[in-house]
Amino acid sequence: MDPLFFAALALALGFKHSYDADHLVAVSNLIARSPSLRKTTTMSVSWAGGHMVTASIITIALFLSRDVFLRDWLDPLDLAVGVMLVVLGAVSLAWEFEILPKFGHVHRHRHDDAAEEHEHAHVHPGGYREHGAMFGIGIVHGLASNDELLILFVSALTVTSLAGLLAGVALFSIGVVVGMISFGLALTYPIKRWDAKRVRRAVALIAGILSIAYGILILLGFGGFNPLP
Repeated sequence: MDPLFFAALALALGFKHSYDADHLVAVSNLIARSPSLRKTTTMSVSWAGGHMVTASIITIALFLSRDVFLRDWLDPLDLAVGVMLVVLGAVSLAWEFEILPKFGHVHRHRHDDAAEEHEHAHVHPGGYREHGAMFGIGIVHGLASNDELLILFVSALTVTSLAGLLAGVALFSIGVVVGMISFGLALTYPIKRWDAKRVRRAVALIAGILSIAYGILILLGFGGFNPLP
């Protein structure tokens, strides 16, 4: 296979893979609470890093075995994604309705204008905790979401070296990073642009509800959805 075509395929598959619906609804539960576009970017990279770890392991195993038998073994891991989505959605809704304390830090903003002077608090994910959560979510997604990796593996049957395949996985992962950062910024920018508390809350509530609903669909055997062709 032409190296340039293989590289382009790996990048495109990685970008497309990042837009799997289970990825989007899961990360939305945390990204909706991101305090800045920079934080959104680093959180997206953390998710992609976890995904890359398991994606690399799976692809190496497929390459060394020269068979796709692992698909039968990997498919049941979709159930883990379903459970994770339900838990993430439930926790997200519990945060919004203040049933559970929100992790992170609280800081206050003072607003002065002609009409009114007031002060209010914001709660944002803090420290390493949100990055650890995103990394863990990425690991689970990397284990269970393997369709594009299988395509990459089939395309790589003409690659004679493990180094060549690892290069493909690296490019695939770059595509995943770019795709998730693009989604994260598209989700966060409107909230930050208009500083709309109600918009952020609406996004968080929708993300939580969709996460629970989609997780249940996965547990019932739904095959998955990707908005990209």
